[in-house]
Amino acid sequence: MRRLILFTLILSLNIPFAAAQVDSTKIIINDTAKAQSVLSDSLHNMYGDLLNDDPAYNKKYPVIVPVVRVAASVVANWASSRYLYNFEWARIGPETWKYNLKNGFEFDTDKFGTNFIGHPHTGSIYFDVARANGYNFWQSVPFAIGGSLFWEYFGENTRPSTNDIINTPISGAFLGEIFHRLSSNVLDDRTRGRERVFREIFAGMLNPTRALNRLTQGKMFRRTPGEVYQKEPINVKFHAGLVTIKDINNAAGSGATNVVATLQLDYGNPFETRSRKPFDLFRFRTEISYGKNTKYLGNVNGYGILTGRNIKTNRLLFGLFQHFDYWNNSLFQIGTIGFGGGLISRIPVAKRSNLYSTLHLAVVPFAGNSTRFGADTSDFRQYNFGGGLELKTEQTLNLNKWASVGFTGFYYFIHTYNGLPGNSLVGIFKPNVTFRIFKNLSVGFEQFIYQNDRFIGGSTKSDLHVTRTEQKFFLQLFFEDSKRKGMYN
Repeated sequence: MRRLILFTLILSLNIPFAAAQVDSTKIIINDTAKAQSVLSDSLHNMYGDLLNDDPAYNKKYPVIVPVVRVAASVVANWASSRYLYNFEWARIGPETWKYNLKNGFEFDTDKFGTNFIGHPHTGSIYFDVARANGYNFWQSVPFAIGGSLFWEYFGENTRPSTNDIINTPISGAFLGEIFHRLSSNVLDDRTRGRERVFREIFAGMLNPTRALNRLTQGKMFRRTPGEVYQKEPINVKFHAGLVTIKDINNAAGSGATNVVATLQLDYGNPFETRSRKPFDLFRFRTEISYGKNTKYLGNVNGYGILTGRNIKTNRLLFGLFQHFDYWNNSLFQIGTIGFGGGLISRIPVAKRSNLYSTLHLAVVPFAGNSTRFGADTSDFRQYNFGGGLELKTEQTLNLNKWASVGFTGFYYFIHTYNGLPGNSLVGIFKPNVTFRIFKNLSVGFEQFIYQNDRFIGGSTKSDLHVTRTEQKFFLQLFFEDSKRKGMYN
């Protein structure tokens, strides 16, 4: 948090640099004819929202603008590490730069959370600098790569990390695009007064990088005659409750009972027939917990569409998806980057009931997974780097909106690149049931089953076989856009 505050303060000093870009945008927005042409019906989705950001208002700034700001964010991150935290690895100079350039990349020994959530978050900052300056998804990825390279060679006195140059930009683009899309749904530059203030604050909490750029570009206080941002439907599920984790012998009633809260966001309508850009559709889920032997941030996972099409109107979507998975709890650690095909379908089974299904098969070019049972308590790496395949499925039977019965499954095959040689087969299975008790409030139960089989050197002999379970009782709130009800159930 202190790094983020320092980053914001340093970049906010760069207002004069961006101020020169503002006047031409004002002139374009004040051109009524162009504003009307941007808002033509052919550019709207089925709900009347823009399919694309207004290009007149969200102009693409010269490449020097995001380059300088990405570089400034790297310098700010280093300055906080060196002068606020006094980390040894932040003591850099010409000799360390020469050493890094000469010796090149290696796999690092950082903790699991640092490599699989900390670095992706940093990458999202680099990515969102470009997005906030008018660059699209694919155009923003090189800025995340450049920021990561700049940091790896010149921000630390340790050799550049092979795992970081993969994970920081790729997963950073995943998280960055989600933050950008969510903040667009919050922002409404047609508003003023108290509503405008609340929207700017909330969007800034979701995407501080974009908020800073809006301030320096003059957008934070400017009012437009029409909508200027792409918006898609969002459904929100939030549930909180108690989870019981079985101890090592899996005895009934054994293990700790902790508090857990989960937030799931479904963005975009998978059953609207239309052309699709990256992340016009995504699912994002995060879980936090508190109690004995827990990690506060135990799970972040999701997927976003890269391209796709509807095969049968209102029934089936086929596409290419990017995946992000992060599991870090008292049972195990696993983090993956995935790319692959997926199907999303909704099949009516009765007048007011349906079966909602997803199936994804993805290649995993990079992953990390623990080689033992238990939480990562060491200051150094106790997990492997590898890659392989992943399979995800969700089946939910919605019964007249009063109850649902579902099953979610994750299955990973990971071959070790760096670490203890061998292969791992990891399965995570979550059957669940919910019952509606009042309007959008439900009560539910979820069984969590984790299984890990690790094979030495790729042989048939297993050197690790772990099966653990959790039981979760929770209250669930489900929020649906009022004019888009029934999209998922």
